[in-house]
Amino acid sequence: MSETSEAPAEQRDAGEALLAVENLRKTFGGIVAVDDASFSVERGTITGLIGPNGAGKSTTFDCITGVYTPDAGTVTFDGEEITGRSPPAIADRGLVRTFQIAREFPEMTVLENVLLAPKDQLGESLWRSVAPIARREVVEQEEELVEQAWETLEFFEIDHLAREYAGTLSGGQRKLLELARALQTEPSMLLLDEPMAGVNPSLEKKLLERVHDLQERGYTFLIVEHDMDVIMNHCERVIVMHQGSVLAEGEPAAIKEDERVIEAYLGGEN
Repeated sequence: MSETSEAPAEQRDAGEALLAVENLRKTFGGIVAVDDASFSVERGTITGLIGPNGAGKSTTFDCITGVYTPDAGTVTFDGEEITGRSPPAIADRGLVRTFQIAREFPEMTVLENVLLAPKDQLGESLWRSVAPIARREVVEQEEELVEQAWETLEFFEIDHLAREYAGTLSGGQRKLLELARALQTEPSMLLLDEPMAGVNPSLEKKLLERVHDLQERGYTFLIVEHDMDVIMNHCERVIVMHQGSVLAEGEPAAIKEDERVIEAYLGGEN
């Protein structure tokens, strides 16, 4: 990857909360999906968000990233409140998510999928595409974006699939592609929704290696994942949700021994 794809230096100052969720609440009719949830994610960390099915994890992600507007509470990202903003506006601020089911464009090639992601592309303007002087700027930017896209595909080790249609990829390859696309938006934090679901062990290892590589470059991660080995072995901190609320927070070793967490998971399986 090029230096331009690395996180800016100011993003690498760890020890402060990059994302803060306070008293978040979301209901659907009479069902309370998120109930006064509060937590924070430190800059430069990999944090896990876990809980039994129905705990409110995905709804929390949706409220953070603007898919849903919370009924109460606030979401603050990098010192600025973003509660209720649209998903594109939040992504433009540098907070980007992936989904449990990868959302690639199946009838476009892998390279084309990645090239769609960068924001502020000059070629999106009709007059720039046809006016001679402005057109040169468009061509120069496009050449830079193509070079950057190839470097990103090489980083995720899927450059050999660049000319393949995205719809032909395996589940794990699609997850790598989705992460590559997310990175092209120049985020400072990535929210990954079950990134290991449906991924074979070899590609899971590759995904985790890339996540740690990106962390070393200064990126921050919040990961929803049901694979406890992934959470306990790769996260510095774990947040546990149960029935829409935050049940526990702490280092993986402490969470693993927490009786409340054990009981919640056992109860969540019934």
